Amino acid sequence: MREDAVFAYHVLRYASDLVRDEWVNVGVLLFDGASGDVRIRMVEGEDEFARIRRLDPRADEEVIRRLRDHLEDRIATFRRNNRAEEAAPFAPGAAVQAVIEKWSATLSNGIQLSLQRGTHAQDLDAEMERLYAEHVAPPQRPLRVGAPGSRAALRSYCRQVWQQARLWEQVRRSVRVEEFTFAGDPMRIDYDYHRNGTRGFVQTLSVSRSPGDCRDYAYVAERIARLGTRKSEFVAVTDVALQEGNERHRFVQSTLRDAGIEAVPLEGFAVWVAKLKPLLM
Repeated sequence: MREDAVFAYHVLRYASDLVRDEWVNVGVLLFDGASGDVRIRMVEGEDEFARIRRLDPRADEEVIRRLRDHLEDRIATFRRNNRAEEAAPFAPGAAVQAVIEKWSATLSNGIQLSLQRGTHAQDLDAEMERLYAEHVAPPQRPLRVGAPGSRAALRSYCRQVWQQARLWEQVRRSVRVEEFTFAGDPMRIDYDYHRNGTRGFVQTLSVSRSPGDCRDYAYVAERIARLGTRKSEFVAVTDVALQEGNERHRFVQSTLRDAGIEAVPLEGFAVWVAKLKPLLM
């Protein structure tokens, strides 16, 4: 990423009562006006939705959960149509700006965009993390490696590891699972990569906060394995090392193992990535 890049962003808001003009911040849309690269981050953790329920008990969670997919689909469709046009297609950044303006003009169900603002940063993903933490995420203490944390905090650390290993551009982020399960499935896998005909998946799991999330990942892993379109491998990055003497940890470990998922504690993720790196080069 070039130095001193200028990005633009909107805060995504949800208002259950438009008359009262009260809203809850539920996401951030960030894009690079030069390249047209877009990042969208929405609330997804149970702690985040619990906070929304406290602030607005009438909030329609289904609308919020589907918003990211809807906007990504709109942008992708607009880009495909733009490329198909023979006459004067939009520049990448202008295309994104156009679809955002059109989408904003037709918003319903209480979804709103804040006024567009500019920001200076060197890295689009790092800036998204900062903006999301500043405008949307529940306040958190800084994460130390090996300490219990939210999935957002785990992903932040994993991003740093991927970047330090210079693999950030070789992994896909926030992969929809509906291609393996059912249309409309809101779940996403944090990262995937390709090596020698094998597709790998990496998902963060906060065992301390939401141990039951391992069932969702195990289900998806089993679905992907059954499809058998290509060889696959699965990793779960856990906020704590799983201990055999802990009943909750045994549940998580057994669920992951039965689905063919390798559990890697956060404190060991950098070592795991270092071993993976030569296989991706």
